[in-house]
Amino acid sequence: MIKKELAYIRKQFKLDHERLSIYDILNVYIMKETNEIYHFERTPFELLEREKQELHMGNFKRLLSGELDQKLFELKFQDHPETDKPSQELLHQALVTGDADEWHDLMLLLVEKMLEDTTYERDTVITFVRGQYYKPTKERNEEAEESETDEMFANPFILCSINSTEPQRKTLMFDYVEREFKYNVIVDPIIKLRSPEQGFFYPSITDGFSDVNRVLYCAGKANDPNQHFIDQVLNAEKTVTALEERAIFEDIVKEIAGDQLDASTIASVYEEIQQVIETHEEEEPPKLDYRDVERVLTASGVENVTTEKVELAYQTVVDDKNYEIKASSVVPKFTSKSIKIETKVATISVSPQDLKYMKQVNYHGKRCILIEVDEDAVIEGFTLSTEEL
Repeated sequence: MIKKELAYIRKQFKLDHERLSIYDILNVYIMKETNEIYHFERTPFELLEREKQELHMGNFKRLLSGELDQKLFELKFQDHPETDKPSQELLHQALVTGDADEWHDLMLLLVEKMLEDTTYERDTVITFVRGQYYKPTKERNEEAEESETDEMFANPFILCSINSTEPQRKTLMFDYVEREFKYNVIVDPIIKLRSPEQGFFYPSITDGFSDVNRVLYCAGKANDPNQHFIDQVLNAEKTVTALEERAIFEDIVKEIAGDQLDASTIASVYEEIQQVIETHEEEEPPKLDYRDVERVLTASGVENVTTEKVELAYQTVVDDKNYEIKASSVVPKFTSKSIKIETKVATISVSPQDLKYMKQVNYHGKRCILIEVDEDAVIEGFTLSTEEL
């Protein structure tokens, strides 16, 4: 799955969207005290009050928001010999059945898996929907009008969102009719639809087509996937976050070049990797094996880089010389993200491509950061005077 495909799916989650149909919604309420199903309710989505539909749509869209490999993870199902009913089998059966009752029963089996070896700290609502979205068989120019003769692929899907609850806060209310202040005694818990804990979208997308062998897992927070849920509930492969992969890359580079590099070299490394990303922008996210890392470091001016040293670094850090690192995990986006340089005096944010304008120098026996600028620096309306070193 690439960003464009994910963005297309997310864009469809609007009420009355002609390219999205949601058939049924199943809400399951889990009590924290017993960790058991307290209540469940299945309803045709179109029979919900419009206000409820809007709340759910907003929840689904938030669930599918975020960056790939940070908050959203495309995972491949793996074999679980000890599992009687693998989740891939349950989900695929639920995907293809036209029987709403069978879909309902299969989703409750998934809920049972979610309750095994898990303790919920708060009452929790697990929501499932089944539906399908439509996608043109051919790419069209965004400015071109859609034709009635355009052929569409129908992509059935199952979405699951897990949301915790919170108790009503004690409040004081003013009654306009009676003209008096009243204490709010409402005790019904609030379902936190604005901040889903986690969930998934099945099936994922590969090369523009539904891939029943993969699932899109959605974490509640960036770089914080629930590995127990991934392994025991979804029966999917373990995931590595972008943050973890960036740390792996840094450790590999340190093994090869040491832990001290000048800013210009670091900038060159990021620029080389950014070129790899831009070259494969319309394809699956590119990955860096040991040969790619050797080329990047050599092109960036790192000295004494050899194939043997890079292979050994991979073996030392990840115990696998054939390990591949997603290029997008290594470098922040040049257009929107920056690198933070933290010191006791100040925290400096700079974009990766501008690192080449920075140096750490020794000035009168003290380490200083030197930044090349094109114009005078202004602080609180005052222009800094220029001193000669």
